[in-house]
Amino acid sequence: MDLQLKGKTAFISGSTQGIGFAIAQNLLKEGADVVINGRTQSKVADAVQRLQNDNPGGNVSGIAADFSKVEEVNALLESLPHIDILINNAGIFEPQAFTDITDDSWFKFFEVNVLSGVRLSRHYFPKMIAKDWGRIIFISSESAVNIPEEMIHYGMTKTAQLAVSRGLSELTKGTNVTVNSVLPGPTKSEGVAEFVKQLGAANQVSSEQAEKDFFKDARPTSLLQRFTSVEEIANLVTYVSSPLSSGTNGAALKVDGGVAKFII
Repeated sequence: MDLQLKGKTAFISGSTQGIGFAIAQNLLKEGADVVINGRTQSKVADAVQRLQNDNPGGNVSGIAADFSKVEEVNALLESLPHIDILINNAGIFEPQAFTDITDDSWFKFFEVNVLSGVRLSRHYFPKMIAKDWGRIIFISSESAVNIPEEMIHYGMTKTAQLAVSRGLSELTKGTNVTVNSVLPGPTKSEGVAEFVKQLGAANQVSSEQAEKDFFKDARPTSLLQRFTSVEEIANLVTYVSSPLSSGTNGAALKVDGGVAKFII
């Protein structure tokens, strides 16, 4: 299927690894021009090189910016005047007891996970409206609707993303601009793979057994009973980024393996 992405320019925040990197891979394969992002220039340069190696002839570049630092975000916006597709993927997470979460941590999680997408969308959304075409996608989480007790601050930011995304979609009426959210479930990114490895070591079982135990004990509602792959998340995001998804707007799309036990 041709997703009609040739000639489109996409920016993906937080994309030197994990879900963001997989999205970049897919968009490049579909012929889009891709700009990736990470916190340091060295990580960005390494990721760009890997993407170029995997996609000879693909047009990929990168911009370093830490989304907890507004001056770096402003510099990014100045250096990238136009895009067609914005993927708000940058985010942080950390299991922590509620009573141990400081005010500074609450503010940091909100700034990185929510304000990153707000600042980028505020800049690019009017340009998309003026051009009468654009895609904005917030990478939220099933934790937005199933708030995890071990990281309430993270869940709060993911819920906030849904609110921003749906509210912004209301401003697209009668245009060819869409704003949607994608809700991954437990996903086997590099960080999660290391977490499972450590969990297995702590319980003196293999990583495979630790994964099975995790879904049995911590995520029993999962229908897959395994972690989704970053590629499985990227497949949905790539479609929603394309002109073929024109009928999908203001939606919160689950790709969580059935963890969130809701009819809609």
